[in-house]
Amino acid sequence: MSRRLDSVPVVSVRNITKSFQAVVALENVSIDFHPGEVHVLFGENGAGKSTLINVLAGVHKPTEGTVELNGLGADLVSPQRARELGISAVFQEPALVGTLSVAENLTLGREQLRAGFLNRRENRKAAVAAFAQAGSRISLDTMARELSRADQQVVEIARALQDSARLLILDEPTASLTAEETDRLFEIVRRLKAEGLAIIYITHRLGEIREIGDTVTVMRDGMIIDTLPIDEVTDDELVTLMVGRKVEALFPDIPHKPRDGGLELRDVSTSQLRGASLTVRRGEVVGVTGLVGSGKGDVGRAVFGLAALQRGAIFVDAQVLPAGTPRSRIGQKVIYYPADRKRDGLVPTLAAFENVTLSAIDSWTRLGFVDRKAERLAANRVLSQMSLRPNHPESLPGTFSGGNQQKIVLARGFTQDYAIHVFDEPTAGVDVGARAEIYAAIKALAETGAAVLVISSDLPEIVGLVHRAYVIADGAVVGEFTGDQLTQDNVLPYFFMESKEAAS
Repeated sequence: MSRRLDSVPVVSVRNITKSFQAVVALENVSIDFHPGEVHVLFGENGAGKSTLINVLAGVHKPTEGTVELNGLGADLVSPQRARELGISAVFQEPALVGTLSVAENLTLGREQLRAGFLNRRENRKAAVAAFAQAGSRISLDTMARELSRADQQVVEIARALQDSARLLILDEPTASLTAEETDRLFEIVRRLKAEGLAIIYITHRLGEIREIGDTVTVMRDGMIIDTLPIDEVTDDELVTLMVGRKVEALFPDIPHKPRDGGLELRDVSTSQLRGASLTVRRGEVVGVTGLVGSGKGDVGRAVFGLAALQRGAIFVDAQVLPAGTPRSRIGQKVIYYPADRKRDGLVPTLAAFENVTLSAIDSWTRLGFVDRKAERLAANRVLSQMSLRPNHPESLPGTFSGGNQQKIVLARGFTQDYAIHVFDEPTAGVDVGARAEIYAAIKALAETGAAVLVISSDLPEIVGLVHRAYVIADGAVVGEFTGDQLTQDNVLPYFFMESKEAAS
């Protein structure tokens, strides 16, 4: 239950405006954050959520307005100053040093010295105390690079709590976590809330808002649209507030009209897959799902030439694909949208429009020269269709929110006709409105006769979107579902099945 009605705000934002040259990212934003409350920030990608938390974390200085701590003005000139004042942020991408131990990461930048040398005993005590506060049992001697994504998040939270945090900011902490890992994280959040910590929680997942939140603030176009107790607003009302219009249906009705040809994996083994076989006919949307680490991601990498085949074969329109590279796969009309858009999907030094045309640059090349005007027109047309926000194709990818970076990656597949489209976690970290747009694009691809493969850990997405679905566990296909059999209750048990069970 929220305590906001009977408490003084820990942090208040008063009439904050933040501009980046001509772009107004926040406009006259005012909001209070109370102790013992999980306050959810909800909005589309590009709504201003990230800018707001960066102001609070001392990363950005507001153009106008003030931040108050316990009613007094605070000058958050740097992240270090924000931490000193009790505001700590755990961002979506963990920032641990992989070559250091957990204990060393916890005390990094906070090392205690004795006679000019590291006081290892005191640093160890500080690390133990931080983990005790976070309620973690991870070994302090484990190297950070060996941690799961969930354990990295726990270490980040423990590190934030060392600074006597009064306001903890969690930016999409469950984006890459399994359901079990999410439950463990929520246990930590609930305990910190009970101890009186104020928590800002950013998520695009409606189910999480109800499970963990007390109050929700909806943002759109850099402004506060409304702040409401969670139990006084429905999911449909939240989505309408977020996008400014009613979203009739998240998952489109995609007619199932399979045609000859498409994609086939026949007895494929890689370093992560063991004898996987599946088919995606033209005009079909087929899903592949399973736990994080099940090997399902290697399906897409194998199809696109990023994972070497140890056995088996891959066919496109009944023709076997020879061993190849991503470049050769593009020439064979196969396009792949990777799960990690920042690491694998975008070139940070190229403009958004250049990232879109990268895979098809030959289409605008004549006698060794690129027709830049034609290239820009083609990219701008696709980015406009994808509702890029802000619509600045000349800007670098890093200036866009995560969901709009995803739109840049996905736009690449619409610059020319591809026979096979492989989407890996296409809506991770993407808001509801953008999800609907991505699903509509997938529907359009299937209706034009492309074979569409969607690899996703999001089971409701698989059940709501695809015609057929395969489950992969321990590197093997352990189940196939279609029609009325494709339900969450039927599919979920197969996530935990061993391949020998499926064969029996």
